[in-house]
Amino acid sequence: MKERILIVDDEDRIRKLAKMYLEREGFETVEAADGEQALELALASNFHCILLDIMLPGMDGMAVCRKIREEKSTPIIILTAKGEENNRVEGFEIGADDYIVKPFSPREVVLRVKAILRRSQSSLFFQHDSHAKDLIVFDSLVIDNDAHRVSAENKEVNLTPKEYELLLFLAKSPDKVFDREQLLKEVWHYEFYGDLRTVDTHVKRLREKLNKVSPRTAEMIHTVWGVGYKFEVKDQ
Repeated sequence: MKERILIVDDEDRIRKLAKMYLEREGFETVEAADGEQALELALASNFHCILLDIMLPGMDGMAVCRKIREEKSTPIIILTAKGEENNRVEGFEIGADDYIVKPFSPREVVLRVKAILRRSQSSLFFQHDSHAKDLIVFDSLVIDNDAHRVSAENKEVNLTPKEYELLLFLAKSPDKVFDREQLLKEVWHYEFYGDLRTVDTHVKRLREKLNKVSPRTAEMIHTVWGVGYKFEVKDQ
């Protein structure tokens, strides 16, 4: 089955360029020219990744991203114009996984999509049953790395690929403190060069999702003031 990419941009030239390069790499693509059409497609069908422009007629990209995140964890890469830093930060706050600045190289788009798909090969939409071999287990939290599934207090927690990767990285080194620069390097890797606030917004969203299911699990993501974050294991 080909991996399906939804390309959302009101400029026909940009959609066609991204489509050409992605399909050349073996992806299946679907296009949307405005926010309403993008949201309808994203909710009605399952995509492996969504390329989402912020400046759209009608419903803008931020609103589309927010609505998608209410129902799905499909990886989202937002497209922003150069200098729109506040938009990029807001995008991360509402659940985007990465961003690309316009004007961009089509090759960069392909590399970013491939990178995000490597991190989400077993998303909530395409899981299969298997005997888990790679488990990280704490009293109130279980991370099944074979299925990319997280449960707190025996209830599944719906995370985006980047939120999952951040939790996994911290949980693999309990009680070790990581500063924001380290987290950007280790979790975002080469494909992201950005603001340290990106780490803060992802930690905030991760805590919020865990807290809805298990407040004591959310408290395991601990802030070390003036330094960064750690995964704290308390006696329970």
